[in-house]
Amino acid sequence: MDCLDPLESDKLKYIHFIGIGGISMSGLAEILLHLGYEVTGSDMKSSGITQKLEKKGVNINIGHSEDNIKNPDLVVYTAAVKENNPELMKARRLNIPVVDRATLLGNIMKKYPYGIAISGTHGKTTTTSMITMIMLESKLDPTVHIGGELEAIGGNTKIGGSGFFIAEACEYVESFLKFYPYLAVVLNIELDHVDYFRDLDHIKSAFSKFAALVPKDGYLVVCNDDPNAASLAKKVDCNVITYGINSKDAQYTAQDIVYDEMGCASYKLFKDGKKITSMKLNIPGIHNVSNSLAAVAACSMLGCDMAHIREGLRKFTGAHKRFELKGDVDDIRVIDDYAHHPSEIKATLKAAKNCAHSKIWCIFQPHTYSRTKSLMGEFAKSFNDADVVIVSDIYAAREADTGEVHASMLADKINAGSQKAVYIHDFDNIVKYLEDNVSPGDLVITMGAGDIVKVGEMFIKNKQAKEAAVS
Repeated sequence: MDCLDPLESDKLKYIHFIGIGGISMSGLAEILLHLGYEVTGSDMKSSGITQKLEKKGVNINIGHSEDNIKNPDLVVYTAAVKENNPELMKARRLNIPVVDRATLLGNIMKKYPYGIAISGTHGKTTTTSMITMIMLESKLDPTVHIGGELEAIGGNTKIGGSGFFIAEACEYVESFLKFYPYLAVVLNIELDHVDYFRDLDHIKSAFSKFAALVPKDGYLVVCNDDPNAASLAKKVDCNVITYGINSKDAQYTAQDIVYDEMGCASYKLFKDGKKITSMKLNIPGIHNVSNSLAAVAACSMLGCDMAHIREGLRKFTGAHKRFELKGDVDDIRVIDDYAHHPSEIKATLKAAKNCAHSKIWCIFQPHTYSRTKSLMGEFAKSFNDADVVIVSDIYAAREADTGEVHASMLADKINAGSQKAVYIHDFDNIVKYLEDNVSPGDLVITMGAGDIVKVGEMFIKNKQAKEAAVS
């Protein structure tokens, strides 16, 4: 039976997670383990995440089997788990309460008076991390649940001792509608997750419902540069805070933006038209100036003083897989980035353009067949700031290949506008192509939400091995 508020039961002592190796599921498991629950789990493969949980005392089975269900009081599952999963089927057959990941996260958030939920099609992990850094600097001791890894908290989860709970709010399958935000951030709204959302109106409707979850005495922080996000301000009955780079009407704005050789911005922060202070970021790109303004607006409303806000942002050097420097070999810088939507690709490559470089090599792995097919035209136009684009095979994630779309089609579409793309399906051959063509001074960016990061790591390893052999 599906359980609406599993944490209300006094009898709840033992919880089993199906798909415990996921970034969000692992964090929830860690939080509940800290709260004193016995936790077990299962996943399709072992990983650094599962191994970390095992070191904390969590018994994890690799592979899904009904034998993994040892009479738990509650079973938690992800959106990726199908109804024919043997563990989920056994739990239902035995009438063990079951709950999806988003409902569990929402009910954990409900126990904190100040739930802070960061939403948007792009920038959630970075902005959540920025807010976390500021609140840590402010000594507010929040509990944190991020959709990526942040070095300052040693992973994606931090157990705090205050009434603040910071979490990413993902729009996929409208899971963020199960949350309880006191303060909600909406960074931007674009069409994505087309395997669930019918069209842009559908996704805008979901964000409207999310914004409406904020109580009357709470806060909604929206980006005035994004018309879809800005439109929410007129639809809610709560306090609204606005920010933006291009919007003159926004309360928090950035002016006189300049970049260093790594593409990291400094700017003057204005509130209501008056200069407040100067900001220095240590992550690149104009999109991260916008993300930082969201963090400034949110944390100001939560009582953080400007000195702590400024220092928290200065100390933030990026979350895992967000323009992450993987290495620098033979004067070739290798970056990895999570960008897998056309707008994210444009923002990341624009940031790279501000870095010192000779050529920009983008190795892109499309993520899901449905997204690649539906946004093919937008994808093809998003690589303008790259000098060379290598397209690898589509990372299927939760989808099956129907044969309707292929990565080579994207390379062809890019080449219809400019002859800069090549399709190479095999990681080893991509690495060889890079070794044969990349020169000192070039910038290599692996890009996507799948496992394309391996290409950059293999390239670095091979280069280092050759250097060691010569020396």
